[in-house]
Amino acid sequence: MSTLKQSSYLRFLNLIDALDRINPGKKLDVTEESLLDKIILSYHASESILVGDLISLSDLGSQATLHGRLKNLIAMGYVKMASNDDGRKKEVLPTKLALKRYDEFSKCLEKAIKPA
Repeated sequence: MSTLKQSSYLRFLNLIDALDRINPGKKLDVTEESLLDKIILSYHASESILVGDLISLSDLGSQATLHGRLKNLIAMGYVKMASNDDGRKKEVLPTKLALKRYDEFSKCLEKAIKPA
């Protein structure tokens, strides 16, 4: 790995760490981050993602664990539920706070790759 790439990545990690210190109550665990990543990717692809889709991701944890983490994301204000056309199923959508989080990550990445 080249020194430039390594230092850019380390700068990125430091910037992300600084963001986490600014919002200490909004720290996500690995499972919550993975769920939020899936929700954001679906949102940007204009695809709906349902609660059932998320809690069936067995590679991330049990259904009970994933349901609990989804509740945490709602409580922290990162996602919201919306009824879909069926009415029985709930679509999961990112909130403005979640979109801002990923915008901040993008800014950190851009800042990290700029030559020092």
